[in-house]
Amino acid sequence: MAECGASGGGSSGDSLDKSITLPPDEIFRNLENAKRFAIDIGGSLTKLAYYSTVQHKVAKVRSFDHSGKDAEQDHEPPYEISVQEEITARLHFVKFENTYIEACLDFIKDHLVNTETKVIQATGGGAYKFKDLIEEKLRLKVDKEDVMTCLIKGCNFVLKNIPQEAFMYQKDSDPEFRFQTNHPNIFPYLLVNIGSGVSIVKVETEDRFEWIGGSSIGGGTFWGLGALLTKTKKFDELLHLASKGQHANVDMLVQDIYGGAHQTLGLSGNLIASSFGKSATADREFSKEDMAKSLLHMISNDIGQLACLYARLHCLDRVYFGGFFIRGHPVTMRTITYSINFFSKGEVQALFLRHEGYLGAIGAFLKGAEQDNPNQYSWGENYAGSSGLMSTSPELCPTQRTRSGTFDLLEMDRLERPLVNLPLLLDPSSYVPDTVDLTDDALARKYWLTCFEEALDGVVKRAVASQPESADAAERAEKFRQKYWSKLQTLRHQPFAYGTLTVRSLLDTREHCLNEFSFPDPYSKVKQKENGIALKCFQGVVRALDSLGWEERQLALVKGLLAGNVFDWGAKAVSDVLESDPQFGFEEAKRKLQERPWLVDSYNKWLQRLKGPPHKCALIFADNSGIDIILGVFPFVRELLFRGTEVILACNSGPALNDVTYSESLIVADRIAAMDPVVHSALQEERLLLVQTGSSSPCLDLSRLDQGLAVLARERGADLVVIEGMGRAVHTNYHAALRCESLKLAVVKNAWLAERLGGQLFSVIFKYEVPAE
Repeated sequence: MAECGASGGGSSGDSLDKSITLPPDEIFRNLENAKRFAIDIGGSLTKLAYYSTVQHKVAKVRSFDHSGKDAEQDHEPPYEISVQEEITARLHFVKFENTYIEACLDFIKDHLVNTETKVIQATGGGAYKFKDLIEEKLRLKVDKEDVMTCLIKGCNFVLKNIPQEAFMYQKDSDPEFRFQTNHPNIFPYLLVNIGSGVSIVKVETEDRFEWIGGSSIGGGTFWGLGALLTKTKKFDELLHLASKGQHANVDMLVQDIYGGAHQTLGLSGNLIASSFGKSATADREFSKEDMAKSLLHMISNDIGQLACLYARLHCLDRVYFGGFFIRGHPVTMRTITYSINFFSKGEVQALFLRHEGYLGAIGAFLKGAEQDNPNQYSWGENYAGSSGLMSTSPELCPTQRTRSGTFDLLEMDRLERPLVNLPLLLDPSSYVPDTVDLTDDALARKYWLTCFEEALDGVVKRAVASQPESADAAERAEKFRQKYWSKLQTLRHQPFAYGTLTVRSLLDTREHCLNEFSFPDPYSKVKQKENGIALKCFQGVVRALDSLGWEERQLALVKGLLAGNVFDWGAKAVSDVLESDPQFGFEEAKRKLQERPWLVDSYNKWLQRLKGPPHKCALIFADNSGIDIILGVFPFVRELLFRGTEVILACNSGPALNDVTYSESLIVADRIAAMDPVVHSALQEERLLLVQTGSSSPCLDLSRLDQGLAVLARERGADLVVIEGMGRAVHTNYHAALRCESLKLAVVKNAWLAERLGGQLFSVIFKYEVPAE
């Protein structure tokens, strides 16, 4: 494909097309570190999957080595920060037209043949059709993989690893796309793959599936009959014609047969009674558009009814549709959805997949990479390197986009440990982390997109300031700005591009883009300084608390937690204060808090509970570094320990904003233990355990947590979950239902959000919940 090479060729891809000059890293990224690849060649599209290592910068913290020193210096920071290179694994999927298969193979030969791949896994019809050509060009043996096995492997993989993968499509509702939540158990389901024909597969487990039926009437039928009826030879042109047609001009409807009497039959007058029924009797020409629309309805309805019957026969209520025929085309999805709803009376769900075009390529890759055990890891979609649903890559300018065909990208990063559900969720299958769906709420969407755009200058400034020794920091920060800005513009026009749009996904996309340009932790120096200052105040705060009576102390501890939570650099109202007044501290933050009664106030109920027996084990999700964790969370932890409650303190695995990370929490806990016997003995006796969440987000998804944390919560019998912070307890988990007692607390540091919740800036959320018996 001439355009394909220009998009990613660089100097060694010059044989492809010298007329287009796209930076090589725009489409085929990390090629120099590619390790293994696989291809899926369909009738008109080639999907390339490759695995590469990605070298990126990581901010590491460690305690100073004080051997040989008399004592720590009073002005010395609590730990040292070093930026190190770390290597992680990334999966890349690129989809492009295969009209120029030979040029594409030249491109693969130039860039991927020297990888670890000695036998290329290939699937799809083209694996047979082009086998000899591939082997001759690439000098590699081709292993043809079973199409259906690859599809199922790929489908299982995306459903398990991309929470916002599957969606329902409803044309007349707003939004049109409704994304399925991260279902803890994806099995069993029905996969209906619509290529030239239709294959219907029942999937019961990771490795157990069965082809149960199919039809010869599929995408090829639409294409073939469409070409005969309209003389249009291209599939996409046929779909375009169909989108402009009126099928009722060609189809015979119920009302055409029964007139007004259809109501007595309980049928809609607009129901199709006979596809193409009018063409037999009408003495006139029919437009191409109307015929294409009628044909699309006929085939989609037929497939929908067939899928519905098989689903009912096998007692399945979830049907995933994939294949070349779908391709995210609204008319197709709408017709199939209507058909499924009609024939199942709403009992069977028609679901489509954001990345259905990659299922075969993913499956072929997984077949060839079994020695790397990709299924033993969790993977996460990298928003910085993925195209959005129904959007061409915004990085390509319009002229380049038309020349380079329909490029579509998906990148997934390997996470170091498996992610699982928190076992304390009341019903994992109905858990939704996010409080507000911005895809659905146009007013909130407009506000938050503008908010993130306006904050961009500050983030760029902070990123540059975090790397004063780096000569190219400003240049990289500018690239970050452009990339994140383009993502925000895509989301303005297509809020559904990466699934349900939420404050969490906007924050995560920003973190992905920062990492992309080697800004692993722009707040590392800020956190280091604030941790140092807070540690010096710890003993004074604890002494003051210990001097209070029991009831007075409980309120002071809660106010300390809330005041600590004010110190959030992610909130503009706070960062403005902290930038302008460096002396702003713990006591000043307490004075900022709303007076009781708070906006949400179950404190009295919490106090009554504390008069009862101690909790067995509290799981606490901490938020910010510095004053928040050291002067807010640790005194609260200390009180729980004093009561006889074990504590699991969970912090982010990786950095985000000024959130405390697991590695920072270890150092902070160590320094506090040296000052405080309660914390010291609890750490020694493992009554206080520090764990990582598996997340690098300012928000919290309780369905994707580090497996070690989940095991620990179950083993220790956690009966109290404490979630603090605006990101973790308001933007996410505000409505989360748990099987044990929970405490969700935060200070609202955004004026718009506070007003929407019925309060003002620095309003307090203190939500204590006990599960219903």
